[in-house]
Amino acid sequence: MTNALFLLLGYLLGSLPFAVIVSRGFGLADPRSYGSGNPGATNVLRSGNKLAAGLTLLGDALKGWLAVWLAARFGPQYGAASETIAFTGLAAFLGHVFPVFLRFRGGKGVATAAGVLMGFNAWIGLACLGIWLAVAALFRYSSLAALGTAVSAPLLFLATAGAGSFFAAAAIMAGVLILRHADNIRRLMRGEERRIGSRKAPQESGG
Repeated sequence: MTNALFLLLGYLLGSLPFAVIVSRGFGLADPRSYGSGNPGATNVLRSGNKLAAGLTLLGDALKGWLAVWLAARFGPQYGAASETIAFTGLAAFLGHVFPVFLRFRGGKGVATAAGVLMGFNAWIGLACLGIWLAVAALFRYSSLAALGTAVSAPLLFLATAGAGSFFAAAAIMAGVLILRHADNIRRLMRGEERRIGSRKAPQESGG
């Protein structure tokens, strides 16, 4: 029962739509009404308000980290299994992608996945951030950086901790991220994906 409560808490935290919350706070249009229609930081950036986009990115990452922290901090004293920490983080990620507050139509989950990974293991989280930055700097595709990081994360857990619950959670997140970037993958293959810094807004790859 305790395990289920932490999973539910993680999912509800992940479901908090910071793109919508922040946009309303700044008096901006609902991010689902323009651009890609995706409630994520990249689409909020299309509003032209960089601060709102930054706060959305921060909020989406923090909710993933917070879900993991709460499970790690309070789970053991209530008898929660060790796997609960991993799957609470996964629940937060899935909450962002399929949020109950937005009729299960959420963002792609890049920022929330980053927060979850930082909660799992700060060193692996930082390594994933380094991979994202390196791929983005080399190829200037935000989507490609997200995909490269998604694939790398479970491999890092496998190499450092074996095929345990954190590896499983990271692998599931990677699979969902790849599926959510299906359109970006097709554009990359056709050479139509916009690069970071291009004059027109890049295609949605985060959130």
